[in-house]
Amino acid sequence: MSAPGTSTPPSSPPSTTSPLGRALPTVRDRDYLLDRSGVIFKVIGDVHPNSHWLGYVKYYADERGDRTLFGRTYRQNTVVSKAFGILADRPECYVYSPVVGCVITGVPREDVVTHYSCRQALAALHESPELLDGSLVSKDLLAIIDWVVGAGAADVIGVTGSFLVGVAGARSDVDLVCYGPRGYEVAQALFAERSLIQPYEGETLTRLYVRRAKYMSGSSFDMLMRQEARKLQGLTAGAGAHINCEPLRADGDRTFHNVVAQEVGEIRVLARITDHTEGLATPALYGINVETVIGSTIDEAEVFARRITHLRSYLGAYTGAFRKGDTVHLSGRLVHIQGPGLPDGFGIELTPWSAATSFLASLAR
Repeated sequence: MSAPGTSTPPSSPPSTTSPLGRALPTVRDRDYLLDRSGVIFKVIGDVHPNSHWLGYVKYYADERGDRTLFGRTYRQNTVVSKAFGILADRPECYVYSPVVGCVITGVPREDVVTHYSCRQALAALHESPELLDGSLVSKDLLAIIDWVVGAGAADVIGVTGSFLVGVAGARSDVDLVCYGPRGYEVAQALFAERSLIQPYEGETLTRLYVRRAKYMSGSSFDMLMRQEARKLQGLTAGAGAHINCEPLRADGDRTFHNVVAQEVGEIRVLARITDHTEGLATPALYGINVETVIGSTIDEAEVFARRITHLRSYLGAYTGAFRKGDTVHLSGRLVHIQGPGLPDGFGIELTPWSAATSFLASLAR
Protein backbone atom coordinates (compact mmCIF):
# COMPACT_ATOMS: atom_id res chain seq x y z
CA MET A 1 0.00 0.00 0.00
CA SER A 2 1.40 3.39 -0.90
CA ALA A 3 2.05 5.90 1.85
CA PRO A 4 -0.71 8.45 2.40
CA GLY A 5 -0.17 11.97 1.19
CA THR A 6 0.56 14.58 3.84
CA SER A 7 -1.64 17.53 4.68
CA THR A 8 0.96 20.24 4.16
CA PRO A 9 -0.84 23.60 3.97
CA PRO A 10 -1.21 24.86 0.40
CA SER A 11 0.72 27.94 -0.70
CA SER A 12 -2.52 29.90 -0.61
CA PRO A 13 -5.63 29.23 1.48
CA PRO A 14 -8.26 27.13 -0.30
CA SER A 15 -11.44 28.74 -1.43
CA THR A 16 -13.95 27.76 1.23
CA THR A 17 -17.08 29.19 -0.30
CA SER A 18 -19.76 26.51 -0.14
CA PRO A 19 -23.54 26.64 0.02
CA LEU A 20 -23.36 23.62 2.32
CA GLY A 21 -20.93 25.14 4.82
CA ARG A 22 -21.90 27.76 7.37
CA ALA A 23 -20.53 29.77 10.26
CA LEU A 24 -19.80 27.58 13.27
CA PRO A 25 -22.97 26.78 15.25
CA THR A 26 -23.09 23.80 17.60
CA VAL A 27 -20.80 21.09 16.26
CA ARG A 28 -22.41 17.65 16.38
CA ASP A 29 -21.17 14.11 15.96
CA ARG A 30 -20.62 13.21 12.27
CA ASP A 31 -20.49 16.84 11.11
CA TYR A 32 -17.47 17.77 8.97
CA LEU A 33 -14.90 20.53 9.56
CA LEU A 34 -12.59 22.12 6.98
CA ASP A 35 -9.33 23.47 8.39
CA ARG A 36 -7.02 26.17 7.05
CA SER A 37 -4.76 23.53 5.45
CA GLY A 38 -7.61 22.30 3.29
CA VAL A 39 -8.14 19.07 5.25
CA ILE A 40 -11.69 17.94 6.00
CA PHE A 41 -12.22 16.20 9.34
CA LYS A 42 -15.18 14.02 10.30
CA VAL A 43 -16.27 14.82 13.85
CA ILE A 44 -16.50 11.86 16.24
CA GLY A 45 -18.50 12.15 19.45
CA ASP A 46 -19.99 15.11 21.27
CA VAL A 47 -17.44 15.48 24.07
CA HIS A 48 -14.44 17.58 23.06
CA PRO A 49 -11.58 19.34 24.88
CA ASN A 50 -11.49 23.14 24.80
CA SER A 51 -8.55 23.02 22.39
CA HIS A 52 -9.80 20.63 19.66
CA TRP A 53 -12.75 19.15 17.84
CA LEU A 54 -12.10 15.41 17.92
CA GLY A 55 -12.36 13.47 14.68
CA TYR A 56 -10.37 11.98 11.85
CA VAL A 57 -9.28 12.98 8.34
CA LYS A 58 -12.04 12.23 5.84
CA TYR A 59 -10.80 14.11 2.74
CA TYR A 60 -7.33 15.47 2.03
CA ALA A 61 -5.53 16.91 -0.98
CA ASP A 62 -3.72 14.15 -2.86
CA GLU A 63 -3.03 13.72 -6.57
CA ARG A 64 -4.07 10.05 -6.25
CA GLY A 65 -7.58 11.09 -5.29
CA ASP A 66 -10.74 10.70 -7.37
CA ARG A 67 -12.71 13.86 -6.58
CA THR A 68 -12.32 17.60 -6.79
CA LEU A 69 -12.74 20.16 -4.01
CA PHE A 70 -11.84 23.83 -4.18
CA GLY A 71 -10.24 23.26 -7.58
CA ARG A 72 -7.85 20.60 -6.22
CA THR A 73 -7.74 16.80 -6.33
CA TYR A 74 -8.80 15.18 -3.07
CA ARG A 75 -8.63 11.65 -1.71
CA GLN A 76 -11.12 10.02 0.61
CA ASN A 77 -9.99 8.23 3.78
CA THR A 78 -12.23 5.50 5.22
CA VAL A 79 -9.88 4.11 7.91
CA VAL A 80 -9.84 6.19 11.08
CA SER A 81 -6.38 5.11 12.24
CA LYS A 82 -4.84 6.19 8.90
CA ALA A 83 -5.40 9.76 10.07
CA PHE A 84 -2.32 9.40 12.28
CA GLY A 85 -0.13 8.95 9.20
CA ILE A 86 -1.90 11.58 7.10
CA LEU A 87 -1.29 14.06 9.92
CA ALA A 88 2.30 12.98 10.58
CA ASP A 89 3.61 16.49 9.86
CA ARG A 90 1.00 18.07 12.12
CA PRO A 91 1.57 16.88 15.70
CA GLU A 92 -0.83 19.57 16.91
CA CYS A 93 -3.60 17.29 15.59
CA TYR A 94 -2.69 14.51 18.04
CA VAL A 95 -4.59 14.92 21.30
CA TYR A 96 -5.25 12.81 24.37
CA SER A 97 -8.94 12.29 25.09
CA PRO A 98 -9.78 11.41 28.71
CA VAL A 99 -13.29 10.30 27.71
CA VAL A 100 -11.94 7.79 25.16
CA GLY A 101 -8.84 7.00 27.20
CA CYS A 102 -6.21 7.21 24.47
CA VAL A 103 -4.45 9.53 22.02
CA ILE A 104 -6.69 10.27 19.04
CA THR A 105 -6.77 12.90 16.31
CA GLY A 106 -8.60 16.19 16.05
CA VAL A 107 -8.49 19.64 14.51
CA PRO A 108 -7.40 22.60 16.66
CA ARG A 109 -10.41 24.85 17.07
CA GLU A 110 -8.58 27.94 15.85
CA ASP A 111 -7.75 26.15 12.57
CA VAL A 112 -11.38 25.55 11.55
CA VAL A 113 -12.43 27.49 8.48
CA THR A 114 -15.82 25.98 7.62
CA HIS A 115 -18.31 23.82 9.49
CA TYR A 116 -20.50 21.44 7.49
CA SER A 117 -23.58 20.63 9.56
CA CYS A 118 -25.55 17.48 8.68
CA ARG A 119 -28.80 19.22 9.58
CA GLN A 120 -28.00 22.33 7.56
CA ALA A 121 -26.97 20.22 4.56
CA LEU A 122 -30.40 18.59 4.47
CA ALA A 123 -32.06 22.01 4.60
CA ALA A 124 -29.75 23.45 1.94
CA LEU A 125 -30.34 20.56 -0.47
CA HIS A 126 -34.09 20.85 0.02
CA GLU A 127 -34.02 24.57 -0.71
CA SER A 128 -31.51 24.32 -3.59
CA PRO A 129 -31.76 20.91 -5.31
CA GLU A 130 -29.64 22.27 -8.16
CA LEU A 131 -26.64 21.77 -5.86
CA LEU A 132 -26.82 18.09 -6.81
CA ASP A 133 -25.67 16.64 -10.14
CA GLY A 134 -28.96 15.15 -11.31
CA SER A 135 -27.76 11.54 -11.09
CA LEU A 136 -30.18 8.78 -10.11
CA VAL A 137 -28.75 8.59 -6.59
CA SER A 138 -29.09 12.38 -6.23
CA LYS A 139 -32.74 12.14 -7.26
CA ASP A 140 -33.22 9.37 -4.70
CA LEU A 141 -31.71 11.58 -2.00
CA LEU A 142 -33.95 14.51 -2.93
CA ALA A 143 -37.04 12.28 -2.71
CA ILE A 144 -35.92 11.14 0.73
CA ILE A 145 -35.28 14.73 1.84
CA ASP A 146 -38.74 15.73 0.60
CA TRP A 147 -40.24 12.91 2.68
CA VAL A 148 -38.30 14.03 5.77
CA VAL A 149 -39.35 17.66 5.37
CA GLY A 150 -42.94 16.61 4.71
CA ALA A 151 -42.88 14.58 7.92
CA GLY A 152 -41.79 17.68 9.86
CA ALA A 153 -38.56 15.94 10.84
CA ALA A 154 -35.85 18.15 9.31
CA ASP A 155 -34.65 18.97 12.83
CA VAL A 156 -33.85 15.33 13.68
CA ILE A 157 -32.47 13.99 10.35
CA GLY A 158 -29.27 15.08 8.61
CA VAL A 159 -27.14 14.30 5.55
CA THR A 160 -23.51 13.30 6.03
CA GLY A 161 -20.84 11.63 3.88
CA SER A 162 -19.90 12.79 0.39
CA PHE A 163 -23.19 14.65 -0.10
CA LEU A 164 -22.40 16.78 2.95
CA VAL A 165 -19.43 18.48 1.30
CA GLY A 166 -20.58 18.30 -2.31
CA VAL A 167 -18.26 15.59 -3.66
CA ALA A 168 -20.82 12.85 -4.32
CA GLY A 169 -20.92 11.06 -7.65
CA ALA A 170 -23.26 8.75 -9.49
CA ARG A 171 -21.93 5.74 -7.54
CA SER A 172 -21.99 7.33 -4.09
CA ASP A 173 -23.73 5.88 -1.06
CA VAL A 174 -26.31 7.91 0.83
CA ASP A 175 -25.32 8.52 4.46
CA LEU A 176 -27.88 9.93 6.88
CA VAL A 177 -27.91 10.62 10.60
CA CYS A 178 -30.80 10.86 13.04
CA TYR A 179 -30.79 12.52 16.46
CA GLY A 180 -32.28 11.14 19.66
CA PRO A 181 -35.32 8.88 20.21
CA ARG A 182 -37.60 10.97 17.96
CA GLY A 183 -35.06 10.92 15.15
CA TYR A 184 -34.73 7.15 15.51
CA GLU A 185 -38.51 6.70 15.22
CA VAL A 186 -38.65 8.92 12.12
CA ALA A 187 -35.74 7.01 10.55
CA GLN A 188 -37.50 3.69 11.21
CA ALA A 189 -40.58 5.01 9.41
CA LEU A 190 -38.42 6.28 6.52
CA PHE A 191 -36.68 2.94 6.03
CA ALA A 192 -40.06 1.20 6.03
CA GLU A 193 -41.20 3.40 3.10
CA ARG A 194 -40.73 0.95 0.23
CA SER A 195 -41.29 3.59 -2.46
CA LEU A 196 -38.04 5.20 -1.29
CA ILE A 197 -35.89 2.46 0.25
CA GLN A 198 -35.79 -1.26 -0.44
CA PRO A 199 -34.53 -3.65 2.24
CA TYR A 200 -31.62 -5.99 1.70
CA GLU A 201 -33.25 -9.33 0.91
CA GLY A 202 -32.89 -12.24 -1.47
CA GLU A 203 -29.89 -11.88 -3.78
CA THR A 204 -29.00 -8.45 -2.44
CA LEU A 205 -28.09 -10.02 0.92
CA THR A 206 -24.88 -11.27 -0.67
CA ARG A 207 -24.06 -7.68 -1.63
CA LEU A 208 -24.56 -6.62 1.99
CA TYR A 209 -22.44 -9.52 3.25
CA VAL A 210 -19.54 -8.57 0.97
CA ARG A 211 -19.82 -4.97 2.19
CA ARG A 212 -19.77 -5.88 5.88
CA ALA A 213 -17.79 -9.13 6.17
CA LYS A 214 -14.39 -7.43 6.21
CA TYR A 215 -15.46 -5.59 9.37
CA MET A 216 -17.04 -8.65 11.00
CA SER A 217 -14.25 -11.22 10.76
CA GLY A 218 -15.28 -14.67 11.94
CA SER A 219 -19.03 -14.15 11.72
CA SER A 220 -21.15 -16.61 9.73
CA PHE A 221 -23.39 -15.41 6.91
CA ASP A 222 -26.60 -16.09 8.85
CA MET A 223 -25.39 -14.44 12.06
CA LEU A 224 -24.04 -11.42 10.24
CA MET A 225 -27.27 -10.93 8.33
CA ARG A 226 -29.27 -11.24 11.55
CA GLN A 227 -27.07 -8.57 13.12
CA GLU A 228 -27.24 -6.29 10.09
CA ALA A 229 -31.03 -6.61 9.79
CA ARG A 230 -31.38 -4.62 13.01
CA LYS A 231 -29.72 -1.55 11.54
CA LEU A 232 -31.12 1.31 9.48
CA GLN A 233 -29.86 0.46 5.98
CA GLY A 234 -31.08 -0.59 2.58
CA LEU A 235 -31.00 0.30 -1.13
CA THR A 236 -32.42 3.44 -2.69
CA ALA A 237 -35.43 2.77 -4.93
CA GLY A 238 -34.06 4.35 -8.11
CA ALA A 239 -30.30 3.91 -8.28
CA GLY A 240 -30.09 0.93 -5.94
CA ALA A 241 -27.41 2.76 -3.96
CA HIS A 242 -26.56 1.69 -0.43
CA ILE A 243 -28.22 3.94 2.14
CA ASN A 244 -27.73 3.91 5.88
CA CYS A 245 -28.68 6.08 8.83
CA GLU A 246 -26.46 6.49 11.88
CA PRO A 247 -28.49 7.01 15.07
CA LEU A 248 -26.80 9.70 17.17
CA ARG A 249 -27.52 10.93 20.67
CA ALA A 250 -30.00 13.71 21.23
CA ASP A 251 -28.94 17.34 21.56
CA GLY A 252 -27.90 17.93 25.15
CA ASP A 253 -27.31 14.24 25.92
CA ARG A 254 -24.67 14.18 28.66
CA THR A 255 -24.16 10.44 29.05
CA PHE A 256 -20.43 10.68 28.36
CA HIS A 257 -19.71 14.14 29.73
CA ASN A 258 -17.26 14.20 32.66
CA VAL A 259 -16.34 10.58 31.94
CA VAL A 260 -12.75 9.41 32.41
CA ALA A 261 -11.55 6.18 30.81
CA GLN A 262 -8.26 4.48 31.66
CA GLU A 263 -6.95 1.74 29.41
CA VAL A 264 -5.76 -1.45 31.12
CA GLY A 265 -5.05 -3.69 28.14
CA GLU A 266 -6.86 -5.63 25.45
CA ILE A 267 -9.27 -8.53 25.91
CA ARG A 268 -11.32 -10.96 23.81
CA VAL A 269 -14.42 -12.55 25.30
CA LEU A 270 -17.82 -14.10 24.77
CA ALA A 271 -20.35 -11.92 26.58
CA ARG A 272 -24.11 -11.84 27.04
CA ILE A 273 -25.93 -8.56 26.44
CA THR A 274 -27.87 -7.65 29.60
CA ASP A 275 -29.17 -4.22 28.51
CA HIS A 276 -29.37 -2.61 25.06
CA THR A 277 -31.43 0.52 25.83
CA GLU A 278 -28.36 2.79 25.53
CA GLY A 279 -27.02 0.84 22.56
CA LEU A 280 -29.41 2.33 20.00
CA ALA A 281 -27.37 5.54 19.53
CA THR A 282 -23.70 6.26 18.92
CA PRO A 283 -21.58 6.07 21.04
CA ALA A 284 -23.40 2.86 21.96
CA LEU A 285 -23.41 1.63 25.56
CA TYR A 286 -24.49 -1.95 26.29
CA GLY A 287 -24.70 -3.76 29.60
CA ILE A 288 -22.83 -7.07 29.39
CA ASN A 289 -21.92 -10.11 31.45
CA VAL A 290 -18.72 -11.91 30.43
CA GLU A 291 -19.23 -15.64 29.98
CA THR A 292 -15.81 -16.74 28.67
CA VAL A 293 -12.40 -15.06 28.33
CA ILE A 294 -10.85 -16.14 25.03
CA GLY A 295 -7.64 -14.13 25.17
CA SER A 296 -6.07 -11.11 26.80
CA THR A 297 -2.88 -9.01 26.97
CA ILE A 298 -3.18 -8.90 30.78
CA ASP A 299 -2.58 -11.54 33.44
CA GLU A 300 -5.43 -12.86 35.58
CA ALA A 301 -7.98 -11.73 32.99
CA GLU A 302 -10.69 -13.82 34.67
CA VAL A 303 -10.43 -11.58 37.74
CA PHE A 304 -11.24 -8.55 35.58
CA ALA A 305 -13.94 -10.46 33.71
CA ARG A 306 -16.09 -10.75 36.85
CA ARG A 307 -16.09 -6.95 37.11
CA ILE A 308 -16.76 -6.10 33.45
CA THR A 309 -20.26 -4.65 33.25
CA HIS A 310 -20.53 -2.80 29.94
CA LEU A 311 -19.50 -2.44 26.32
CA ARG A 312 -18.96 1.00 24.82
CA SER A 313 -18.56 1.44 21.06
CA TYR A 314 -17.50 4.47 19.05
CA LEU A 315 -17.78 2.28 15.94
CA GLY A 316 -21.14 3.02 14.32
CA ALA A 317 -21.20 -0.50 12.85
CA TYR A 318 -22.32 -1.81 16.25
CA THR A 319 -24.95 0.77 17.11
CA GLY A 320 -28.32 -0.98 17.40
CA ALA A 321 -26.77 -4.29 16.36
CA PHE A 322 -27.36 -6.20 19.60
CA ARG A 323 -30.30 -6.96 21.88
CA LYS A 324 -30.72 -8.15 25.44
CA GLY A 325 -30.04 -11.88 25.64
CA ASP A 326 -27.64 -12.00 22.66
CA THR A 327 -24.26 -13.67 23.07
CA VAL A 328 -21.57 -11.59 21.37
CA HIS A 329 -17.93 -12.20 20.51
CA LEU A 330 -16.02 -9.07 21.56
CA SER A 331 -12.45 -7.99 20.94
CA GLY A 332 -11.58 -4.58 22.36
CA ARG A 333 -9.81 -2.47 24.93
CA LEU A 334 -10.27 -3.28 28.60
CA VAL A 335 -10.86 0.07 30.29
CA HIS A 336 -11.82 1.38 33.68
CA ILE A 337 -14.51 4.03 33.33
CA GLN A 338 -15.70 6.54 35.89
CA GLY A 339 -18.41 9.11 35.37
CA PRO A 340 -21.78 10.33 36.60
CA GLY A 341 -24.60 8.04 35.54
CA LEU A 342 -22.27 5.26 34.39
CA PRO A 343 -21.37 2.04 36.21
CA ASP A 344 -18.09 2.65 38.05
CA GLY A 345 -16.03 -0.29 36.89
CA PHE A 346 -14.51 -2.10 33.97
CA GLY A 347 -15.77 -2.24 30.43
CA ILE A 348 -14.75 -3.27 26.94
CA GLU A 349 -14.35 -0.40 24.52
CA LEU A 350 -14.43 -0.53 20.73
CA THR A 351 -12.63 2.47 19.28
CA PRO A 352 -11.52 3.17 15.72
CA TRP A 353 -8.32 4.87 16.93
CA SER A 354 -6.19 1.75 16.92
CA ALA A 355 -3.39 1.48 14.39
CA ALA A 356 -2.38 -2.05 15.44
CA THR A 357 -5.66 -3.89 16.07
CA SER A 358 -9.15 -3.96 14.58
CA PHE A 359 -11.64 -4.15 17.41
CA LEU A 360 -14.66 -6.27 16.57
CA ALA A 361 -18.07 -7.32 17.87
CA SER A 362 -20.09 -10.09 16.23
CA LEU A 363 -23.23 -11.95 17.14
CA ALA A 364 -22.39 -15.47 18.32
CA ARG A 365 -25.88 -16.76 19.15
